[in-house]
Amino acid sequence: MALATARRKHRVEMLGDIVHNADVIARVTRAGIKKIERLGKGDGRTLLIRAHGVPQALRRRARRLGYTIVDATCPMVTEIHRLAVAAERNDEPVIIIGDKKHDEVRGIVGELKKRAIVIDRIDTLPRARLKKLEKATVVIQSTQNLEKALAIVRELERIIPRLTFHNTICGPTRKKQDEIRSLPLENDAVVIIGSRSSANTRRLYEIAKGLNPGSHWIQSSRDLKKKWFKGVKTVGVTAGASTPEATTRSVIRALRRI
Repeated sequence: MALATARRKHRVEMLGDIVHNADVIARVTRAGIKKIERLGKGDGRTLLIRAHGVPQALRRRARRLGYTIVDATCPMVTEIHRLAVAAERNDEPVIIIGDKKHDEVRGIVGELKKRAIVIDRIDTLPRARLKKLEKATVVIQSTQNLEKALAIVRELERIIPRLTFHNTICGPTRKKQDEIRSLPLENDAVVIIGSRSSANTRRLYEIAKGLNPGSHWIQSSRDLKKKWFKGVKTVGVTAGASTPEATTRSVIRALRRI
């Protein structure tokens, strides 16, 4: 959508990065899309909404400033927004399991009129605040670690009498997390492809490294080192949610040469 918009429009701007992947960001930048820190005069300009989404209030402000809006929000993120807003309208406090500073989580929080409870780790639960709740709705940042998120949900169920839980981790992320629990055990080495800014790639790497010390996190084929594969016969390969297919195939070709 970003590249198609750049071909159709002349002055395309975006608040932040389209996704957390350096290769994609570079490609979008080359296409002429400008990354901005804040909204300006929008006359004749297009605001591209990135995959992580933004609050409705920001969209309304952009329209008032004269921007044309193209929405490239991930559909799963849009669904999380819908569930959170519906819960609030039903007078249910909203709990978000996710990274407090992540763009996606900030977008969900920004959709709500009341302050959401954001939980990133089970050992930092705001227990005093939670014990005051009779009911609550729980959503999860779409690229969270499922096992850790479910452990938090189980603890919340012990504290809050009526808890509605929506498992909003996206399908591809769940599949990759399932695979990464077997891939390191079935291969001599593992390569995880994705940018350092990608939280879900980091989670894949952490899981793999815990199962197989021969796990390596790279951004592209340029990062591969032959010494990693001395005596290695089999290599498992996976990638973060925002890693382009072309980058993955490039790494596989390089590994075959090694």
